[in-house]
Amino acid sequence: MIYNTQIDKIIELALEEDIGSGDITTLSTIPEDTAAFGRFIAKEDTVICGIEIAMKVFLTVEPTVKFKANFKDGDRVSKGDIIAEVSGNARGMLTAERTALNIMQRLSGVATRTAECVGMVKGTKAKIADTRKTTPGMRALEKYAVRIGGGTNHRYNLADGVLIKDNHIAAAGSITNAVKNARNMIPHTLKIEVEVENFEQLNEAIAAGADIIMLDNMTNEDMKKCVEITAGRALLEASGNMDRRNLREVADTGVDIISIGALTHTVKAADISLKFKLNS
Repeated sequence: MIYNTQIDKIIELALEEDIGSGDITTLSTIPEDTAAFGRFIAKEDTVICGIEIAMKVFLTVEPTVKFKANFKDGDRVSKGDIIAEVSGNARGMLTAERTALNIMQRLSGVATRTAECVGMVKGTKAKIADTRKTTPGMRALEKYAVRIGGGTNHRYNLADGVLIKDNHIAAAGSITNAVKNARNMIPHTLKIEVEVENFEQLNEAIAAGADIIMLDNMTNEDMKKCVEITAGRALLEASGNMDRRNLREVADTGVDIISIGALTHTVKAADISLKFKLNS
């Protein structure tokens, strides 16, 4: 799970954004002591994610609310399944509703898409990884959803590892210079990854001692050749429009990692509804 402080900050900002100076519709139409009951219902098959976070949204707005989860993050739910139930003060529940749904729908969409990609490469050694192409402010949650879907996380932020790309190489003068400069500065616990576009750059990255080499927008045939050239001396990551590729064919080239920005930047939110009724 994610650190509670990270969740608290995300929820605080999301609620501030949605509520503003107050939920005028709820405050003006619902008596203060009204009690209600609601159900989160799956409107399509999905890998559910964000249940505990949705619960925390409700409890942040109204601490007396009761929340019962019928599934846990990572479970596959079918259309019509009741994912969770919430009961208590109607005002608080209605105010928290949209933020809780937005988060659960978004994270379930990420987890579902990731699980689909993981399934495509099952039986190969390739791992499905995300990128930093995340929704601003939501990175911790979206990367959590990728893990729930069976994927792995690339670096979390710019301090997490060295990733030398084309502009770094141009500014440093060469791959060799860039790797050498990085190695002289960073602690031994950090890895160095280099992005390459051809066999010449691949060989230079290997000779320079790169730990990971990103194969940028290469054909499957070229990636297979890169695997042969590298011969296990570095991890190989396939990258570049991977959401438009046959992932099984990419995995069959022998690469170790397939990174897909679309896991988070263009994912479809899962269709989940929250239906309320008055407590009898």
